[in-house]
Amino acid sequence: MARSPKVEDGRKSAVALAYREGQRSPTVVAKGYGQLAERIIDRAKDAGVFVHDSPELVSLLMQVDLDQHIPEELYRAVAEILAFVYFLENKATGADFEFESWLAGRRNSLPSG
Repeated sequence: MARSPKVEDGRKSAVALAYREGQRSPTVVAKGYGQLAERIIDRAKDAGVFVHDSPELVSLLMQVDLDQHIPEELYRAVAEILAFVYFLENKATGADFEFESWLAGRRNSLPSG
């Protein structure tokens, strides 16, 4: 889940991504501006989903249609966020997780785009 505090006209924007093991890349499952963005963010927080604040990434993801995979050019940025989320989740549960090792292993399989 990514959000931007405000877009140029002053409204918030938000994009929600979903990724399941075996998918080639995450898909855009929700996006919106203003009150819809606030509802997306609130639902994510209520569900315990990590909310990342990245105006530049949100701007790019807003261009992706719903239920579509993110473009290859965004794989690296999104993968690094997902790796950080996995790190946080494992740290919270006390599991042993080496963030840098995990990310380094994924970098080799990502397009350089």
